[in-house]
Amino acid sequence: MKLLAVFFAPDPNTKKADSALLVLRLWLGLAIFFNHGLDKLMHFSDKSGKFPDVIGIGSTASLAFAVFAEVFCGAFVTLGLVTRLAALNLAITMLVAFAKVHQWKLTGEHSGELAFLYLAGFVTLFIAGPGRFSADNALFKKSTKLPS
Repeated sequence: MKLLAVFFAPDPNTKKADSALLVLRLWLGLAIFFNHGLDKLMHFSDKSGKFPDVIGIGSTASLAFAVFAEVFCGAFVTLGLVTRLAALNLAITMLVAFAKVHQWKLTGEHSGELAFLYLAGFVTLFIAGPGRFSADNALFKKSTKLPS
């Protein structure tokens, strides 16, 4: 359990920083879940043959990985549960989308700007952690007193 606390427990922050991490988690987690993941999950069978196979594992497997990231990891980020692991999974998914699907383009047709912005947010959460207003804090709280 101590090893888990090292990775999942939030670092001590101010209340403002923890509040900002909560807003970021809710904003990104809910947006990726509702705007991207839920549709993929609900229409999985329709999309599975047409989904881009950008890493060579097949269209259905690629879609399954995207659904796992956007639905389950999006929910985990929202709750602040195993946040760093979920954010890492989402960051990798957004990096693959930005690089392979959108060909690193930030402007023009088929721009990857949204994937790029999600990537920045999920990398930030991976580095900063979930903050004290999270399930991770309740489960893996470090024994040190958090600052006000």
